[in-house]
Amino acid sequence: MPDHSAVRSVYFAGELFSAKHLCGNVLLAEAIHRLSSGRFVPVVPQNLEQRETTAHAIRDQDIQTLLACDVGIFHYDGPELDSGTVVEFLFAKFADIPSVLLRTDFRRGGDQGGDPWNLMTSFFPRTEVVTLDAMQLYKAAFAENPAAPDALLSSRAGSVAAEKMHETIALAVIEALDRVTALPPVLDRTRAQPVYEWLASMPGFQGDQAVHARFVMDQLEAKLSKGLL
Repeated sequence: MPDHSAVRSVYFAGELFSAKHLCGNVLLAEAIHRLSSGRFVPVVPQNLEQRETTAHAIRDQDIQTLLACDVGIFHYDGPELDSGTVVEFLFAKFADIPSVLLRTDFRRGGDQGGDPWNLMTSFFPRTEVVTLDAMQLYKAAFAENPAAPDALLSSRAGSVAAEKMHETIALAVIEALDRVTALPPVLDRTRAQPVYEWLASMPGFQGDQAVHARFVMDQLEAKLSKGLL
């Protein structure tokens, strides 16, 4: 059974390139935090303070933030999966971080009969999949609060429906987070140390490699102390 008293940090991986992405990320992250009574604390990369703005520095910060989190949510929306999100998911799997793959896009894709995306990103252990139809959820929520056609905008019916849609998605994600954090680790303590030593050097972090190595090994110790590995 999951430990409902534990607070878990959640890396929030996904697109953040447009106003729609940014707003959707915030609404869902806040709903997950609120509806889990604070048990899950999403860390949204768009909210990170960026001290350096080079592409390499941004990438390094995102990878290190992922490694510091207890669990990850990876948004698998769009006709083609966001390549950065896929890289982050695979990095999470290298580190044996519990992961939730979330798709709210009703369009089908991929090359398999199961998950609606490329089969190479499926079947990894310690991973839960949540697939929902956001359009259907929005329409259902919109129908719960009908408004006259000439009052659709002034009544904020669409905003209310969008918030309800995100709450429904959040509840499904919370259930998946509870399931995946209850799964036993794949890495045992003996194998975890050399794996994390490799993860400290494999990405080619900028700057003092000894500092990066200490940071990554500190994350390993934190995960071991929490029983995540």
